[in-house]
Formats: sequence, structure tokens, C-alpha cells
Amino acid sequence: RTYSSTETEGQLLNSFVQYFGDSLGRKIKRMPLIEETVLPGDSLLTLPVVIIGNGPSGICLSYLLSGYRPYLSPEAIHPNPILHTKLEEARHLSIVDQDLEYLSEGLEGRSSNPVAVLFDTLLHPDADFGYDYPPVLHWKLEQHNYIPHIVLGKGPPGGAWHSMEGSMLTISFGDWMELPGLSFKEWAASKRRNIKSDRVMPEEIACYYKHYVKLMGLQKNFRDNVYITSVSRLYRGKDDEDRSQRNEDISTQHLEMEDGQKSLIKRNWEVRGYQRATDGSHVPFCLFAENVALATGTFDSPGRLQVEGEDFPFVLHSMSDFGAAISKGKLRGKADPVLIVGAGLTAADAVLCAYNNNIPVIHVFRRRVTDTSLIFKQLPKKLYPEYHKVYHMMCTQSHTVDSNQHSAYTSFPEHNVVSFKPEMKCVLQSASGLKKILKFSIALVLIGSHPNLFFLKDQGRSIGHHSNQPITCKGNPIEIDPYTYECTKEANLFALGPLVGDNFVRFLKGGALGIARCLAIRQKKKHELIESGDGGGDGVP
Repeated sequence: RTYSSTETEGQLLNSFVQYFGDSLGRKIKRMPLIEETVLPGDSLLTLPVVIIGNGPSGICLSYLLSGYRPYLSPEAIHPNPILHTKLEEARHLSIVDQDLEYLSEGLEGRSSNPVAVLFDTLLHPDADFGYDYPPVLHWKLEQHNYIPHIVLGKGPPGGAWHSMEGSMLTISFGDWMELPGLSFKEWAASKRRNIKSDRVMPEEIACYYKHYVKLMGLQKNFRDNVYITSVSRLYRGKDDEDRSQRNEDISTQHLEMEDGQKSLIKRNWEVRGYQRATDGSHVPFCLFAENVALATGTFDSPGRLQVEGEDFPFVLHSMSDFGAAISKGKLRGKADPVLIVGAGLTAADAVLCAYNNNIPVIHVFRRRVTDTSLIFKQLPKKLYPEYHKVYHMMCTQSHTVDSNQHSAYTSFPEHNVVSFKPEMKCVLQSASGLKKILKFSIALVLIGSHPNLFFLKDQGRSIGHHSNQPITCKGNPIEIDPYTYECTKEANLFALGPLVGDNFVRFLKGGALGIARCLAIRQKKKHELIESGDGGGDGVP
């Protein structure tokens, strides 16, 4: 690491505590930054919540933790009569203060997480049936419900939306991409942006998220250009804990060692990382948190084929790299086609991009074109004509139909990539075992992406549904309590968004609701203990 000057460190630290100093009381005497060689001390700042990831998941959670509360609108009538009756029973309470399990009971939707379905139907009633009903909620800012927190992200608020290919339309409607309290259409109109379609470009969504943070007054909680290097638990012996309890009020969990001789106490989280300064230097920091929320999404690590030759420089794994190659003219005048691997929407975007730039395409994918699990089967033709155009080519322009490999597009269904060769050739194998060698100008592997949780012990494998397997949004999401979004295998660690299987923005907002309710209840209990004189100290409220 490149350590910066003391002055630069001080500037970073001041930015961390400039707001929290007022919110957390006068106890702060040191800044929450330590050198790698310094052991943690009790006088360092402990925050109630650290959120890792500043995409829509992290933004929405910050919005709720900042004290914004949803209430049933006075004139609202939800189209689901059973749910509406339940909402009427506690109209005077915000949704955060109600029993989410009771409200979500019996609801069905396109998420496996019940609170996600609940919050979605409150914000977009009957959206899956094609209706455009307004939300049945209105929002109030209740500053007494503010829970101090900080949101750490690599880039500006909006996360991966800032790095997505800007020429493609989003799969979801613009309204479904919006966050609570700010209509996307109204925002677009106020910015005099000409939204020609219900579906919008990623750059519009990225701009909306960035402005959302500013318009809602959340920017004091956000820190950009921050890279997390480790998130770990702190442990200490009971004797040490008895001494520190006088200085800091923390929730603890006793852990018996196997030999039964030593009792350890599981303390707060230690979050280490660095912030990239404007001069390129790295300013290290260390924060302590009672709770950590994982909101990193799944765009960190592109899926790989794990085949020979995949690391050649002419084998790409992202649309942005492909777009850069086109803009730099690297494919201009090339006689050989682009090889695109994958049958999802990103691969379809790449086909469209190549097609629109008059670049011939070889399209390789493992599934049959009749496979019902293909995403194209789930998209209405009228709303997604460009994707159905690609699907039509996948079906009708197979290599078995058109033997001319240098036509504008040729598909290879039920084929796997065996290897890439240095002379820009690819070995394919069909389902029957027949191998083919094809020449290409550039290869683009687009088979999904996975979260990169390298900063957790064993990359977070222990907290998935299937222990000791990598975390993936579909096959092995993080296992959570369905109503609090707390990891079932690790207390005070929360996860939301794609990490728990909610890939669409409209559903990840439910995770923020579940976490906000859980933390609000715990904060209330903690304050009650402190007020009754049983809090054990003058720690962070």
C-alpha cells in the first residue's frame, strides 16, 4: 500500500467523523483510522452500521436508516383487499414499525423473499399484471429515527450502473428502477430529459441514483473511492471485556473453546480498507461497527469458462471492454467474426451491438433454443422487440441451416467452448461430441457474474445456503432470515439485493425495509436499557 501524508489521513478521518461527531456525542477523542501495526483500542469510533456497497441496495438502506418512514396514504386503497385490511389496522404506524411477517403472509410475486414481495406491491401494486397503479405509501422524515451509518463504495452512488454499457436499454421499466420517495418520471422531466420509452438507458438510471442521494440529503453518509480489504470479527477474553465494558456498550456473544478452559466474547466488526485519494495514493482506515450490511451486488467478478486460453488478451469478459474495442476501431476491417459466448441478456446486448456496427457474429451457447428457461421466453415480444430479434436469429440462423460462417450472424446451440488458441481460433464441442475449430477476431465471454466477497473469511462461503461453496445470486445466495435479512449463520451481519437472490431493483428495496425494522427494534431496546440504568456504560447510542 502507498500510505499518504498525515495531513491527508487527517482529512479523510475528519470526513468520516464530521457528521458522526455531532450524532454520536462528545465521546469521540480519536479518529477511526489506525495503521496496520496498531492493535484496536477501545477509544476508536464504533458505528452502529457500516454499509458496504453504494448501489441501489445501499442507497435505499441509507434512506430508511436516515429516518424516512413509509405510511399508508390517506386516500390509498390497495387492490389486494386482504392486504389493505391489514394496512388499515395500523394506519397510524409506519410500515417499518409493523409486523412484516403478518403483512407479507399470503402474498405472491417474482421474489422468493416475502418482504421484497410486500414492499414491491406497496410501491407498485399489481405491476406484474400490467397495471400502473401509484404507490399506496407516502413518506415522512422522522429524524429521531435516524440510525448513524456510513455507506462505502468504490465509485459514485449508483454502484455498477455507472459502468454498464450506455447504449442498451434496461430490462426493467424506468419506474421499476426508481427508489422510494422520488418518481423517476418526475425526476427525468425536471432534468428536461427526453424519455422516449418506458425502458431507459443505464446511464439515465446511474444519474438518477447519484442525484437521489443528493436530493434526499443522504450525501453526508456516503464515501466514494473506498475499497474494502477485510471485514472480520473481534474476539477477546472475558477479563478484558469486563474492563472495556465500562467504556463501551456493546452487544456480545459468549463462545466456549473446545477445551472448555477459555471463554471468548464475540465483539463488533472491524472493517479495514483504503480510500483512493485524488493523487492516486491510498489512505488506509479502520472502522468498527456493531452491524455490517453487505450490498455489493454481483457485478464484481465476471463468470469464466475455466478453459485453456481464456486469459489471452483477445478474450474479453465485459460489455464495456467490447464497447471500448469497437470505439477504438480495433474491429474495423476485420474479416473474421466476433465470437460471443452466452445466452443471457448481456450476450444478446453484445449481439445487437455487433450487429448494429456491421460486425459478423458467431454466437455459442450450451442450451437448446427450445429450452423454457431461456430468458427470452419470459419477455413479452411487444415490450422487448430487440431481444426477440436476437432470439429469432438464434433459432433460425443456426450453423446447421446456414453453412456460410461469414454471414452476419451464425448460432451454435448446444455447444461448449473447449479452448482458445493463440492464433485466434476456438475449439467448440457439440452435445454429440463433435469438435469444430473456428477463427475469430475477438471473443466475448458473457455467462453472468458473481459477487466478490474476498474481504470476508473464506470469501463468505460459510454464510451461503450451501456451506463451503462460492456465493452466487442464483445457485447459492447468502442465507438470511426472511424478515430481518440478517445472516442466519452470522449475527449482526446483513445482506440484501443480488447477494440474497433479488436481482431486480424493484425487489431489493424489501431488504432495506427488513434491515431497517430489525435495527430500529434493537436500537429502541438498547435505548430503553440505557435509560433504565442497565446499559453498562456511555457507549455509542
